[in-house]
Amino acid sequence: MAARESADLIDSSHAWRRLAISLVIGTIGGIGLWSFVVSLPSVQAEFGLTRAEASLPYTFLSLGFACGGILMGKLSDRLGIVIPVLIGMALSAAGYVASAMSGSLWQFALAHGLLIGIGASATFGPLMADVSHWFSRYRGIAVAIAACGNYLAGAIWPPIVQHLIANYGWRTAHYVIAISLVVVIPPLALLLRRRAPEGHSAASNVTASGRLATLGLSPNALTAILCVAAMTCCLAMAMPQVHIVAYCGDLGYGPARGAEMLSLMLGFGIVSRIASGYVADRIGGVSTLLVGSVMQAVALLLYVFFDGLTSLYVISLLFGLFQGGIIPSYAIIIREYLPAKEAATRVGIMLMASLFGMALGGLLSGYVFDLTGSYRAAFASGFFWNLLNIMIALWLLMRTGVPRLARG
Repeated sequence: MAARESADLIDSSHAWRRLAISLVIGTIGGIGLWSFVVSLPSVQAEFGLTRAEASLPYTFLSLGFACGGILMGKLSDRLGIVIPVLIGMALSAAGYVASAMSGSLWQFALAHGLLIGIGASATFGPLMADVSHWFSRYRGIAVAIAACGNYLAGAIWPPIVQHLIANYGWRTAHYVIAISLVVVIPPLALLLRRRAPEGHSAASNVTASGRLATLGLSPNALTAILCVAAMTCCLAMAMPQVHIVAYCGDLGYGPARGAEMLSLMLGFGIVSRIASGYVADRIGGVSTLLVGSVMQAVALLLYVFFDGLTSLYVISLLFGLFQGGIIPSYAIIIREYLPAKEAATRVGIMLMASLFGMALGGLLSGYVFDLTGSYRAAFASGFFWNLLNIMIALWLLMRTGVPRLARG
């Protein structure tokens, strides 16, 4: 009976409904990674900070998201997805209230790191891992769609937050976000109470073990390699995503134009993620990672040479279109090569490395700006970090020996 239930539920209408709910939760909860990008100029002005100092809350946020991903992943592997999502919602809402009440940079930064960052982590990696258990034939595109919640949040929320800040101030904007999280997420999370079928996970473990043997690596070694790759690609990725609003302000275009570019970047990142999932179902996660990494490097070079308003809109669109599928590719690789029962934990570890990269990249970009008065050197630095990621993806692809991996 259990085996029959597994076969009936995998890739079923129930699985697709769970995916849709997970996408909505990820979109609402994903605000945690993007609200500060929009509020950065206002916070910098109110507290009288340098650009590097003003970037510190994002670094704390990224570190909190990184460490929280492992904790929430372990909870998801053991207890299912509902508990970590509800805990994450409560932490994020408390963080936004604490941020709105903060009287100094350090209070604001700690609220982002210890509360918002950890809370938001529950609505990204654990959701991707949970969705992966419900799909076989369409796992790549399902994981990619689940990952789109993060980018949908980036596409939808920045203009809303910018409007709230412009009309009511950044503190009121943070209160509004907290209320939104409390009202929307709990009823959706309760719709995901059903646990993934055990039989399918057992079969996936056997298939993953065979694939891992082709690499000649242990599970921990592969996880470590993926972490290095994730950190380097996100060091590069952070430059446009974290600083585009401030960059447009410096160029005289205004923060509102930067918020629009961020939305455009992340909106087309959604297209990229879905397309990469479709591709990964056909050529495997490693090949998809390599393609995305090469294309991201191209977009970073374009930022180095062009800074006109129209050019920045076009490049932001291309950047989103080129790099959006990179992070889901790591999650797909984990499900292709590593045990299903450890999926959320290992995805959390990988995301921790990627967020370390985002944290360092955001902070490094601020220091480069303060040192040179320009973001051009920061974009160039991102390009060279991206080259290391390309080398790792190419090395993994050469060890697999095949571009296509059958689903399991």
